[in-house]
Amino acid sequence: MLARRRRVLVTGGAGFLGSHLCERLVSSGNEVLCVDNFYTGSRDNLAGLLSNQKFEVIRHDITFPLYVEVDEIFNLACPASPIHYQHDPVQTTKTSVHGSINMLGLAKRIRAKILQASTSEVYGDPEVHPQDEAYWGRVNPIGPRSCYDEGKRCAETLFFDYRRQHKLSIKVARIFNTYGPRMRPYDGRVVSNFIVQALTNQPITIYGDGKQTRSFCYVDDLIDGLVRLMNTCDDVVGPMNLGNPAEITMLELAATIVNLTGSRSAIEFKPLPIDDPKQRQPNIRLAQDSLGWHPASSLHDGLRKTIAYFESLMIARGAEAAI
Repeated sequence: MLARRRRVLVTGGAGFLGSHLCERLVSSGNEVLCVDNFYTGSRDNLAGLLSNQKFEVIRHDITFPLYVEVDEIFNLACPASPIHYQHDPVQTTKTSVHGSINMLGLAKRIRAKILQASTSEVYGDPEVHPQDEAYWGRVNPIGPRSCYDEGKRCAETLFFDYRRQHKLSIKVARIFNTYGPRMRPYDGRVVSNFIVQALTNQPITIYGDGKQTRSFCYVDDLIDGLVRLMNTCDDVVGPMNLGNPAEITMLELAATIVNLTGSRSAIEFKPLPIDDPKQRQPNIRLAQDSLGWHPASSLHDGLRKTIAYFESLMIARGAEAAI
């Protein structure tokens, strides 16, 4: 007998991570239903999938109920960059909380396995370094980033309560800084900002003294981790850190991007935003032990691919402007 093909729902499927995940799932033989309200997602990200018979797109906001039949749900819907999630903070919280309730309700009705794309921001400005899953975090509940940080923390609560109360099969991934093609220019994320500024020879903006650290995971590695987590048995739940444990300062990142682009950009320092974390580095021992997962891409290789994407994007937009 032929094996039954899985039908998978990806919310936020037209976004940076979502579109890469949709591609991975379709290439593995799954039928994929992409749901997105296109607030930060783009149909351009799905250009390679739209003609595929195993792929379908629905414009929908998950703060409203959705009635579909699927086997698995990846819940990625939520603005993830500070510029976007702070633009409408109430809607950001609604997406994490109401959206999670709606997707968990759907999973409960159809008995689907569901994965929540949580975030390293649940750790806030941490007092523990590197951060492991047992750390409860240090988050300001009333600051300008709280709509995202606390929204994601509440979503995790909901997922675990649905597991305890309704025996739902859940997975929770805490995603650390991820970069790669299809990031949006000027979206407030450091990698995309630095690359665009370097390619246009604008001053590279560093907030604070530039000694704060981040750990950057290339998008292909992150997607591999999400798929592996979803494919585990019901006893593997999380929360599970997914990210690259290689730590780098903002000054080092800026110097690396300037070097890779051959830019003439100078460094420009500005005040550190409120509640901006000083350190961010994942402890990924749980993912290594449970999934056999570890990032395979080096920062230099990933940045080269990302820079090439932004170069092609700028060339295309320049050609459009000339028409």
